[in-house]
Amino acid sequence: MGIQDIIEGKRQWRAHVARVKALPPDYQIVYKEMQKYLFKVGPIDLVDGGLLPGIVDFFETGVADGKGVLELIGPDVAAFCDDLIKDSRTYADVYQESINVKPGTAEK
Repeated sequence: MGIQDIIEGKRQWRAHVARVKALPPDYQIVYKEMQKYLFKVGPIDLVDGGLLPGIVDFFETGVADGKGVLELIGPDVAAFCDDLIKDSRTYADVYQESINVKPGTAEK
């Protein structure tokens, strides 16, 4: 990863954060809670993937349609996030696999 890649990554992240800040306050609160949850238990490729920008796209569409954030995702933010990542490999999966390996054996 070169310096240009780092600069471009920062530029993209700042643009993403600006989009989040442009959302109504209730959407921002829910987005931040989703982000915290996904950073804890989310998929391994969360940072490199399009999940977070996709959520912002979804929220922007909801705002344009005049819907409240809970109308879009429902009352349980964690359940909504779990549904988003149900087919992705998570850090919890990696941890579970690491504790299931018997001592003295190499993982294949």
